[in-house]
Amino acid sequence: MIVGVAGHIDHGKSALTRALTGVDTDRLKEEKARGISIDLGFAYLPSPAGGIIGFVDAPGHRRFIRNMIAGASGVDVLLLVVAADDGVMPQTREHLAIAGLLGVRRGLIALTKTDLVPDDWRAAMIEETRALVDASPLAGAELFPVSTRTGEGVEALRAALFEMAEKKPSARDDDGRFRLAVDRCFTLAGAGTVVTGPVMSGSVSLGDVVTVSPSGIEARVRGLHAQNRAAETGRRGDRCALNLAGERVSKDAIARGDMIVDPFLHAPVDRIDCALRLLESEPRALTHWTPVRLHHGAAERSARIALLQNAPIAPGETGRVQLVLDAPVAAAAGDVFVIRDASGVRTMGGGRFLDLRAPRRRRKSPDRLTQLAAMAESDHAQRLRALLGCKPFYVNAVSFARDHALVERAMAAALDAVPHADANGDIFSRKTWNRLRENAREALEDFHEMHPSETGMTSARLAEALDPALQSDVAESVLDALAKEGVLSVSGGAYRLPDHKLTLGGQDEIAWARMAPHFRGEARFRPPRVNEVAERLRLKEDDARRVLKTKARQGETVEIVADHFFLRDAIDEAAAIAEDLGAASPDGFFAAAALRDRLDNGRKLSIQILEYFDRQGVTFRRGDQRRIDAQRLGRFLGRAQIAGAAE
Repeated sequence: MIVGVAGHIDHGKSALTRALTGVDTDRLKEEKARGISIDLGFAYLPSPAGGIIGFVDAPGHRRFIRNMIAGASGVDVLLLVVAADDGVMPQTREHLAIAGLLGVRRGLIALTKTDLVPDDWRAAMIEETRALVDASPLAGAELFPVSTRTGEGVEALRAALFEMAEKKPSARDDDGRFRLAVDRCFTLAGAGTVVTGPVMSGSVSLGDVVTVSPSGIEARVRGLHAQNRAAETGRRGDRCALNLAGERVSKDAIARGDMIVDPFLHAPVDRIDCALRLLESEPRALTHWTPVRLHHGAAERSARIALLQNAPIAPGETGRVQLVLDAPVAAAAGDVFVIRDASGVRTMGGGRFLDLRAPRRRRKSPDRLTQLAAMAESDHAQRLRALLGCKPFYVNAVSFARDHALVERAMAAALDAVPHADANGDIFSRKTWNRLRENAREALEDFHEMHPSETGMTSARLAEALDPALQSDVAESVLDALAKEGVLSVSGGAYRLPDHKLTLGGQDEIAWARMAPHFRGEARFRPPRVNEVAERLRLKEDDARRVLKTKARQGETVEIVADHFFLRDAIDEAAAIAEDLGAASPDGFFAAAALRDRLDNGRKLSIQILEYFDRQGVTFRRGDQRRIDAQRLGRFLGRAQIAGAAE
């Protein structure tokens, strides 16, 4: 368990931490000289149950709120410190508000310096503090009057912390991938570069390969301390120190605000759609393009607020906004954040990240706002179900798992709860998938009815018929998946129904009946060219060409050279004759003249047939001689037989 010790300056936070743990958290020379905390301090307390409670002592001065926020990220319990001789002060309120914005819902209150005030004043301060806390997410938190000088209340407070630690949910079932928010980076003699921070999700072990994000530096975990003890593994809820090794790893290459993450998660973002609550204490409504300081984890960035609603967000209200950052951050959907004014004087509000891949354009369109409402759902399965029910009606599984930092089993569990179909990593609801299947089938049925002589539709044309409309790459993967399902067939880049047979239209069928005899019998090895058969039968040349090309797509004719078609049966017969010629030759080679004599069709046509066989790999040419490739010939004839049988 990690406890954040927060409150106004000089209210005794460091002294209380020292009384509870025996550790002086003011580690900097300037802190000791000035008697105030400037940066985060850390201490650890072993619990009777065997665990370790970590303490993050946050500076209370308003100039160091950014350090306080960095330490508050990853905190499980807030220990709010209020001095009895001073009462509730500005940073008391601000620290409490920040903890609420960061999602801290468990806490204790320490009323310090009780030895300095009379009983009636003490009672008044207890009442004032309770009134403040009871109006916050920590309502009902137990309050302990404490004096570090006399020891009053210290043991009772420590016992309450031990009890809370025992009730803390286990992190062993965490469904997230590893992320650690870096709040310190330093060099340790004999070890090298060390980073510290809270584990935001997942776990890390010795030897793991990790990535420093957003810089993208690769590293290996060479050493590990969890809750100030050497360990093999650190988990969500632990403060960890990682000794990192890598070619580019150095103290200067890693800074507060970086994240150490599972390499799968490295995908920095600079535009994020969020749900944001403006604090009631704000003097005016939040307007479009307001400059702010974003605090996320231990990171701080300049940003602009782009409203995703028409009206400004009034104090105390929640709205949806897009954060446009000046530099990328490493984040996950669902992470909490805080915004402060551009000068860093006051905390304005905070909220939760909804979508890390926020669009630049049409960010306030009705479809986009519906998506954001879906992304605000509480758990992964509900979010998936809601997203699959709105445009674009699919979710990329890899991107969803990455942006939500989900391990494989967690993503699988989310998918199990959502009836879905998959197309190369894109998830569709079963309802949408059935609709796409029917769209494709109906579009092809209509096309075949209107164009019976054409093979099928191109992927681009068929994709246009799909409802819902999909991006071209997604549409192509859907069509491929439907082909694997057997819903449609694809050949030569054209999609058709599996049982579709190419047919000629009425006039073309009549034309073919007149043309076919000129390609059979004795004419089979010397058929007329397109212009010749058109002239003989007084057909338009384009009509004759269209009929012969349609028959070629049906597998009944073969275009040996441009505008010169043979019946497929005649070409198969010629191939068998060529095989006989090769078998009769001692070395398997035969000349074009030998085929010419057997086909009795002249040298030119015989050579054109052989060159066609060369292109198909049926024959191998050496000078003027050719040899049959038996394996290729078998495939060639086998395909011809299958095509003929299918027709």
